[in-house]
Amino acid sequence: QVQLVESGGGLVQAGGSLRLSCTASGSISDRNVMGWYMQTPGKERELVAVIFTGNVKKYKDSVEGRFTISKDNAANTIYLQMNALKPEDTAVYYCNYRSLRLPSDYWGQGTQVTVSS
Repeated sequence: QVQLVESGGGLVQAGGSLRLSCTASGSISDRNVMGWYMQTPGKERELVAVIFTGNVKKYKDSVEGRFTISKDNAANTIYLQMNALKPEDTAVYYCNYRSLRLPSDYWGQGTQVTVSS
């Protein structure tokens, strides 16, 4: 089992910044992928950014250059630095953990990000 605890959401004006954090605890694999997904009402959850063991990163096209995902391996914590926020970034953001050794898929409780115009 893996537990994920998120923090850092909130309300910000367009052009502002927020930083999300997600700490994983429990049975953490040495090879894993962690990331952030966003979901708005009536839509499916979609990938925002992920980071693989070895520091390989992938981003949703619309956040490339504005968002940065990073990881503190010692603390099993990932961060999402969100700059130049836009109203269309408004969503509930969920942290995700997947082991690359065993089938597993864990989600955090979600944190609301609201960007006002």
